[in-house]
Amino acid sequence: MVPVEAHLAHVLAAIRPVSPARLGLAEAEGGVLAEDATARCPLPSFDNSAMDGYAVHASDVAQAGPDSPVTLPVTDEIPAGDTRSLMVAPGTCVRIMTGALLPGGADAVVPVEWTDGSRQQARFTQPAPAGHALRRRGDDVAEGEVLLAAGTRLGPAQIALLAAGGHGSALVRPRPRVAVIATGNELAEPGTPLVPGRIWDSNSYMLAAAVRQAGGVAQRHRVTDDPQVVLAAIKEHSGPADLLITSGGVSMGGEHDVVKAALVDHADVAFSKVAMQPGMPQGFGLVGKGPTPIFTLPGNPVSAFVSFQLFVRPAMEALQGLTPVPLPAVRAILTAPLRAPAGRRAFLRGVLDAATGTVTPLTGQGSHQLGALARANALIVVPEQVVRMEEGDPADVISLP
Repeated sequence: MVPVEAHLAHVLAAIRPVSPARLGLAEAEGGVLAEDATARCPLPSFDNSAMDGYAVHASDVAQAGPDSPVTLPVTDEIPAGDTRSLMVAPGTCVRIMTGALLPGGADAVVPVEWTDGSRQQARFTQPAPAGHALRRRGDDVAEGEVLLAAGTRLGPAQIALLAAGGHGSALVRPRPRVAVIATGNELAEPGTPLVPGRIWDSNSYMLAAAVRQAGGVAQRHRVTDDPQVVLAAIKEHSGPADLLITSGGVSMGGEHDVVKAALVDHADVAFSKVAMQPGMPQGFGLVGKGPTPIFTLPGNPVSAFVSFQLFVRPAMEALQGLTPVPLPAVRAILTAPLRAPAGRRAFLRGVLDAATGTVTPLTGQGSHQLGALARANALIVVPEQVVRMEEGDPADVISLP
């Protein structure tokens, strides 16, 4: 059997990053920058007020106090977005809103809470030192400074920074487009009536959700147990997709291994036994003119889920030019004993309590048992040579996303 690390290394060696594309900011979300993004102007680009209040000469309110207020005439009002070039003369003030252009002459903003809020003659009961409540030009980012480095994944904050820095688009490696193909004559669409011998299709929904959670764009497909139909679907979707995932049809020696049968003549797709449980039968390779990477995952849902986290998730990161980062792992104390098969690394479903540093193995560890998987927030890793662990033993635990 192939070790887990060896199979992952084989996968990552075959992955080539998707080509960069210049996308508008809305479309670039979730993408990974392919070049540094620099500030096209200072941020902020002009001196402005950090608070609602009054723009003043600080010296004019230096003596203000609760028992000795200073009164200044209000000569104008500046809302955010007002582009007029105004001046504040000594002995006067201008009412100003947060983010508004600071008028010439002013060197402080007195918060409205320190005044009576008047629009004619404002009373100040507290001094404001020079520089108070001001945002100076370039305080955040200097012109030409790198806003975001190549290799940065664009989330909400990064998109905001690009927009604030004057970028309407970005050169990114886009979110991988992933086609999920579930196989099986037994599959029915959830919500439709079932007859004995049929099951509702959960794998395609689960894997598509996992793709989106990992930063990709997923499309779901379902085909029957016919090798020609499976092959046609793989050919059809390998063109527009950056990655293909099939589930089912790869068991070792079964006569209904339709995915293996469909790809039997594809020398670039290899099927192997990986030393793990669940998820021993694995297939990976390249198909189509792209060529497009394809993962052929087991049909049991827990096997497919664990396989995705261990192999597909890192491949998706590599597709965006990133160095794959393993899921967070910690050591935790078992609250109950567990068993595992000899010669295979087990990934048992559990509930990790970070506060106490403990992990509880769940009942229902079969590769078909979605109930335990849905309750789990972690995988308990049992080494290949270990067949039993006791309550109180330390264990390696992978946190699930």
